Amino acid sequence: MKKKLLACVLSAVMVASTLVGCGSAAPAAGAASDDKAEASADGVEEITWMFWDDLNATEDLISLGYKDTVERFNKDYEGKYHVTPITTNLEEYYAKLNALVAAGETPDCFIVSPGPNLDVYVNPGVTADLNDYLKADGWIDTFNGGEGAFSQQTYDGKIQAIPLNIAAACVFYNTEMFEKAGITTMPTDFAGLLDACEKLQAAGYTPITISAGTAWCLSMLAGYLCDSQKVDLDAINSGNASWLDSNVVTAVNNLVEISKYFQPTAAGDTNDVATANFYNEEAAMLIQGSWAIGQMNGSNPEIEKKCGVFAFPGTDGRVIAKSDSIAMSASSKHKDAVIAFMKYFTDDTAQKYTAEVGGKIPVTKVEYDAAKAPAQLAYVMEVFSNAKSTFGFYNESMASTEAGSTFDDAMVAIYLGTPVEEGLNIVEDFYKNNVWNK
Repeated sequence: MKKKLLACVLSAVMVASTLVGCGSAAPAAGAASDDKAEASADGVEEITWMFWDDLNATEDLISLGYKDTVERFNKDYEGKYHVTPITTNLEEYYAKLNALVAAGETPDCFIVSPGPNLDVYVNPGVTADLNDYLKADGWIDTFNGGEGAFSQQTYDGKIQAIPLNIAAACVFYNTEMFEKAGITTMPTDFAGLLDACEKLQAAGYTPITISAGTAWCLSMLAGYLCDSQKVDLDAINSGNASWLDSNVVTAVNNLVEISKYFQPTAAGDTNDVATANFYNEEAAMLIQGSWAIGQMNGSNPEIEKKCGVFAFPGTDGRVIAKSDSIAMSASSKHKDAVIAFMKYFTDDTAQKYTAEVGGKIPVTKVEYDAAKAPAQLAYVMEVFSNAKSTFGFYNESMASTEAGSTFDDAMVAIYLGTPVEEGLNIVEDFYKNNVWNK
């Protein structure tokens, strides 16, 4: 879900593949004697965890929950283990992680998104196989669905990361603005969405805030529009359909049409700025994942009582869903410490916080008080529970990370004025040269 990481991701991971070969392979669970490598002078095993937010400056409620997890772990394991976070921002996260991997300084564990952004660490052996650790003491049984909870994190039968929460991409809307614009029913198709935009604009509101400066935000919307036109991404990936097919062209023309209702600064706005436009009530709608709930409510608690949620219209009950995940470095010399830390993210304290404060769907069987959870979570849960099926981010569902980045960049180019067919030809040519002829 990042703007343009591909060249540096792939080159860094190629380097990393040689580095990992020099490291220790992941041991079976319980093989602690092989893991007791360097410790500090006082005998404490020091580990690092990399995350895409500044834990000391953030107002995002999910990030603050992660900060609490770090503090709880360090307190409970004082004198034995200690974790030091390595933090950055979302836009720079993968570039900085890749630089550490390439330098042979891979963090002991790190946050990652499922899909190609995880593939590039799994394929060269940067991440560790977690199967034995999950099954050793029944940890895997605490997750909703058991092994099924790890479908997006499993490669050739090996679980390579742990999901921490589930988020669904929806349309967040300002209920007061909708009411003043005379919108009494939520749109159920693209025409209805355009009609709502027209009414909001006529009432003096910016209908939609979105980031084209953070390309995955724009391509997420493009993915919804493609899905509403029954674009079969698997068929395209396998060479049985084309990026120039009429339904793809229609979907991207719809992207151009709805972009007339974006905020004027969308081209340069980051995801954080676009989200702030919504919770600061400068726009009526935000098309974003439910991970934004913590950011919204943490930055402006007043938005909770006037924030409604509806499923993106026209997708026949299909919803984009994904999770933050945490992976362990295969070359870590402190694997038992890392596993102990990772378990803190999925314990009852962390998972209750995920729902009751952060507004995300927990991944474990924990019981939580729905009355304490952000109001938006109930709306998202309704959307999620009524979904006929889910699918991933478009840029994370393509043949490779580079293919996803090419799609991202093409959508931004089209938004900025490149003709639709010309922009889609960029993606088509990439597939011809790098996917279909392989």
